[in-house]
Amino acid sequence: MNALTEPLPESGAACPVAIPAIAALRSVDVTRLRLEDDGTVRAWPEPQVLASEVPIALVFNGISHAVMMGTPSDLEDFALGFALTEGILDSAADCYGIEVRPVAAEAAGLPAGMDGIEVQLDVASRCFARLKDRRRSMSGRTGCGVCGVDSFAALDLSFDPLPAHGWIARVDAATVCAAMAALPPQQLLNAQAGAVHAAGWAGLDGQLTDVLEDVGRHNALDKLVGRLARTSRLGEPGFVVLSSRGSHELVRKCARVGIAALATISAPTAMGVQMAELTGLRFWGLCRPPRAVLYAPGSA
Repeated sequence: MNALTEPLPESGAACPVAIPAIAALRSVDVTRLRLEDDGTVRAWPEPQVLASEVPIALVFNGISHAVMMGTPSDLEDFALGFALTEGILDSAADCYGIEVRPVAAEAAGLPAGMDGIEVQLDVASRCFARLKDRRRSMSGRTGCGVCGVDSFAALDLSFDPLPAHGWIARVDAATVCAAMAALPPQQLLNAQAGAVHAAGWAGLDGQLTDVLEDVGRHNALDKLVGRLARTSRLGEPGFVVLSSRGSHELVRKCARVGIAALATISAPTAMGVQMAELTGLRFWGLCRPPRAVLYAPGSA
């Protein structure tokens, strides 16, 4: 078993987790307008469902490390996945417990009505000491994976390449197209709000087993990684499908935790392809069934 695939210890499994009071979706009243053929404007009121986007503070051993804007769902998965993909933890076993609690706007110093969520992780002292050594102020946002980085070196773009996998060629065009075609029906939040990304996990048969959603594509991927780690499946043959472009940050996150193949619905960035080539990750983009483009073959 790879270190990253080790399950959470019993002490973490028994830790009570508070249910966030902030819903992932909310309804607002809007006025819809339509320009008719005769030039008149027709207006009518109706409710519309929107995706919630709230500040989520990730707190390690009592010290706040990052505040991310995200969808308040699957936050235990998100926190663990973030800690793994950012190299804060070496394995899921380094997390002893996770607690989620809502924070009132007034207590958080936020505008009225904009409540936040705090996710507290109890982590191994070894990992916490390393985190303090490299700790930096970082405010994460849904559209950027490197907010708060204060130097080129802090981008952290160098790490060990992925090992070769004999099964990597099985992640072919037909397989990634099958997985991508199966993604929209499982995007339950997006079906209602229309502004939510999804990260899915597919086996070598192209069948999706997990789909996690968030307004941020990075957050959705972190949630998926956390789900795989919490269920001891991180490191199994398979690949990630994402309803987004293929940026370097998404490739880096996958490679860091040993995920060897990634498929995105939109085009990659040039740096995303370079990162895939350097790490040996198999990288598909513009996956819009029945077509897909292979940008990096991966290590076989």
